[in-house]
Amino acid sequence: MLSVEEEVDAHALRRQGWSISAIARHLGRDRKTIRAYLSGAREPGKRVRSEPVVIAEFVPYCRQRLVDDPHLWASTLFDEVVALGFTGSYPSLTAAIRDLGLRPHCEACDRSKGRDTAVIAHPAGAETQWDWLELPDPPSAWGLGKHAHLLVGALAHSSRWRGVLATSEDFPHLVEAMDAVVARLGGADQGVAVRPDVHRLLSTDRCGTAQFR
Repeated sequence: MLSVEEEVDAHALRRQGWSISAIARHLGRDRKTIRAYLSGAREPGKRVRSEPVVIAEFVPYCRQRLVDDPHLWASTLFDEVVALGFTGSYPSLTAAIRDLGLRPHCEACDRSKGRDTAVIAHPAGAETQWDWLELPDPPSAWGLGKHAHLLVGALAHSSRWRGVLATSEDFPHLVEAMDAVVARLGGADQGVAVRPDVHRLLSTDRCGTAQFR
């Protein structure tokens, strides 16, 4: 069964002209599964399981991670628990977070409820977000000196993201890191949102082509 994130990506890639076989290889899924979701024959989260997903052994880890960072993206937590052996789906994880009350209450977020907000639409395949994160005192095994720089690229609609470490945030390292992130994402979207200090990037497409001022 595809997660909601995977289903969004499958449709976005199909609109970009990807074949069903290419999408299946990119997502690590069977072609018949991809075809069923693209045709509408199946929907994410609709399959009835013969037995409940075993989440109990991962609850302490999830609880602690959300205590450490109450605003941690569920997609990031999902990647982490999958690496630890979790075999459930993304919707099953988010349901557990909600039903078990794993995410701590945030007073600042609670105070913002009811306020007027600007909702920015992020259609699938329309935008990739980029940002640098500076990591002081990285492990010596990384071989990056006293400061490491992580370039993160995220597909705005699905929140799928990938990151690459670099030794600097200058333009040559930016281009090299972007190329690596785009490859790991399987291509970037048509538009780009970047912080002003990242560089004046105009646009990228699914082929990884970037245009700069």
